[in-house]
Amino acid sequence: MSLLGIDIGSSSCKGVIFSISGIELASESQSYSTVNIGPSMVEIDAMVFRDAAFKVIRLLSERVKNDPVEALAISSHGETTIPVDKNGNTTGPAIMNSDNRAAGEAEWWDKTFGKKRIYKITGVPLHAMFSLNKIMWIRKNKPEIYAKTDKFLSVGDYILTQLDLLPYTDYSLASRTMAFDIHNHCWSEKILTHCDIPKEKFGILAASGTLVGRLSKEIASQLGLMEGTVVALGGHDQPCGALGAGVIASGDTSDSAGTYECLVAVSDKPYNTDQAYKYNLNSYCHVVPNKYVTLAFFPAGFIINWFINQFCENDKMNAEKENNNVFDLLNKTIESITEPTGILVTPHLVGSCNPHWDANATGSIIGLTSSSDKYHLYKAIFEGLACELAENISALEEITGKIKNVRIFGGNTRSEFTLKLRADIANKSFQLLSHPEAVCQGAAMLAGIAAGIYKNAEDAVKQTLQLKSTISPDKEMHLKYKKQLDKYKLIYSLLAKIRKI
Repeated sequence: MSLLGIDIGSSSCKGVIFSISGIELASESQSYSTVNIGPSMVEIDAMVFRDAAFKVIRLLSERVKNDPVEALAISSHGETTIPVDKNGNTTGPAIMNSDNRAAGEAEWWDKTFGKKRIYKITGVPLHAMFSLNKIMWIRKNKPEIYAKTDKFLSVGDYILTQLDLLPYTDYSLASRTMAFDIHNHCWSEKILTHCDIPKEKFGILAASGTLVGRLSKEIASQLGLMEGTVVALGGHDQPCGALGAGVIASGDTSDSAGTYECLVAVSDKPYNTDQAYKYNLNSYCHVVPNKYVTLAFFPAGFIINWFINQFCENDKMNAEKENNNVFDLLNKTIESITEPTGILVTPHLVGSCNPHWDANATGSIIGLTSSSDKYHLYKAIFEGLACELAENISALEEITGKIKNVRIFGGNTRSEFTLKLRADIANKSFQLLSHPEAVCQGAAMLAGIAAGIYKNAEDAVKQTLQLKSTISPDKEMHLKYKKQLDKYKLIYSLLAKIRKI
């Protein structure tokens, strides 16, 4: 028997089938694109999510016929909201997590309820991206959609309805609506009464890892799975990734290195404190019972892709000729650059997140000399990302306590030198997982818990966790980078002053 974890992101759906011991048996993915319909308005037809997930499952089921899937669970990104009627049919497009059309609604909350009061209840900083603000925008601007809508669902909830199951919402995805009381694990009466939206407009609350149904004969046939396959309640992608990385106990920390790099620290209580509010840290429910996660994240992949597209056309062609990856080619080229570059690069091409949380922040390159070439700049970008990570680790430690080791996974862990930079600059050890798809692994573990294969999260981690290597900091290199890190910490405040001129 095997377990299936699905991860529905904002640009692709991934699926991985794992053995009970955590060995990857097969993986598939399907990409899709959102539509920008106006300033700060990003949508997608929700059926795109459904079709991608179903296709991924069908392709995977064909590859493991000798080891059939016993249980599955779905992890998804948060904040996206999908309006559906009583039959589970959409009444309008899905409004994406990156959509900020509800800025006016967010301002209304600030004036009539208060940012800090929102934070104390929900653990998330007031922002237009959260589902509740989008629902309020629909009610005001698209009343015909609101009138036809029975529920506003997250992506994970919506996929459950497409499996002919009830729209359950776990506590971690509920936390991404800005309508959930993280202390009492319920829809917040204070918040929903204030905006006059009934709690029935949201999904049915339950804990991650709950068995929410079994596949009917008809649905199982469509997916190539067995009738009666267990469907478990998954959760938000970051907490699922933390579970997949074995980050389940107070003091544990994971780092998901993707388009955004996200640190996740686990605790026994939420850290939605005044100091955490100062850094805009998200602190909400884990997918592990009675645990919480506190997030610090920043944009990372955007500036890497920008550099490759702007400066590396020849490198990409040379890599293709050699049947190689452009990153492997560039990494080999910079092996001779053994010292810190001294070039300060901030990655804020789409604004900054933690710890500054400034949508107006911009990217910058400071310290170029006549001897600088594009390969120095390439290394400097990763130095900048490592400095940004070090800043966020410091902010997180200030709130949640000392961090010893960080479990790291994700697409941007392919290059060994970038892992070494993280360790040297942050002065922390990083434990690299054997495979990058920790989110799918976490979802599969929740499926295994629901099916009774694992007793609990601790048992699931014990049976599945596999580490590839540990990257420890070099004390000498840390001292060499200290001056560069100190300079980096000054950049944001200086650039903020310049932007005001």
